[in-house]
Amino acid sequence: MAALPEPGPDDDAPHTASVAGCVADSVAGCVADSVAGGAVGSVAGGVAPDSPADPAVPRTTFLPADLLRGSIREIACLAGHLALYPTGLVALGVATLFPPPPTAHVHNAGQLPVVLVHGLADNRSIFAVLRRALARTGMSDVHPFDHNPLGGDVRTKSALLDRHIARVLARTGAPGVHVVGHSLGGLIARYHAQFLDKGACVRTVVTLGTPHSGTTAAQLLRAHPLVRELCPDSPVIAELAGPAPDCTTRFVAYWGDLDPFVIPCASGALRHPDLDATSVRVRGAGHLTLPACRTVVSEVGELLTAPLRVPSAGPAAPGAPTAQPAGKSTRADRTTTTTKDTPLAA
Repeated sequence: MAALPEPGPDDDAPHTASVAGCVADSVAGCVADSVAGGAVGSVAGGVAPDSPADPAVPRTTFLPADLLRGSIREIACLAGHLALYPTGLVALGVATLFPPPPTAHVHNAGQLPVVLVHGLADNRSIFAVLRRALARTGMSDVHPFDHNPLGGDVRTKSALLDRHIARVLARTGAPGVHVVGHSLGGLIARYHAQFLDKGACVRTVVTLGTPHSGTTAAQLLRAHPLVRELCPDSPVIAELAGPAPDCTTRFVAYWGDLDPFVIPCASGALRHPDLDATSVRVRGAGHLTLPACRTVVSEVGELLTAPLRVPSAGPAAPGAPTAQPAGKSTRADRTTTTTKDTPLAA
């Protein structure tokens, strides 16, 4: 694994910031209860603004009421996340002042550790609902990767993630890890798995609202070096689209068709001929709704506790390809796209 200088405190112990974690979980519970509710059924009507050109990615249609409900959910999730954001800063501060001991702890042989990678201008608090859900399934071996939310670049952050994962493996004695990334965090996780790890340690990468093909929304702030890497014409996006014949990591990309930060929304789907990738469209989900969506969080938990399974995505849209059994697909048809209607509740 790559070895580059370590820029900050080691904050990857599962129970490092216990006080902050309790606060985050408590607030997350309140947010989950307050935002919960409102299922999205099958939607039909006006064509979504980002109807994808790729025939393998189904078109999305909405009624005005669906757009309104999705927008209200996204605003509610934004309010909840703003309430949780300080807890992420507290947890990082605790990790800085009280770094975890280097001694290994007992690893649950039935599960692999989970590494969480937040996105741009964010922190570990974006995963508060997911961490709470994982804890309910008995998965406590969760390691947030805190990186500079506004500085650096994808390649450097990927190398630092490599160092972080190496420390997790050294402490836990686990044979590998799963990685979950939100937004930019998913791009960092993908770059690391695709070019640095190549499946040696990272078994699964789950991305939530990640602009795998770039997002035109980044054009508004492309003067910022890190934001510029999210533009569709950036060298990083081009590099990720290039050959990756040796990567054996499994990828699952959840994307919402009401994501205001990933434009077009279908850019959240991961399609690459060399990667074992499944893209799951979540109807009516926005950028901040995805990591707080009860159904998505539940499926991610099931996926990470049963690593050989592809997440259930409900009936595929007409004409959409079906998932191939693990180990049975050829390199030309490894990527699959599924679609589903899901209740969007935090």
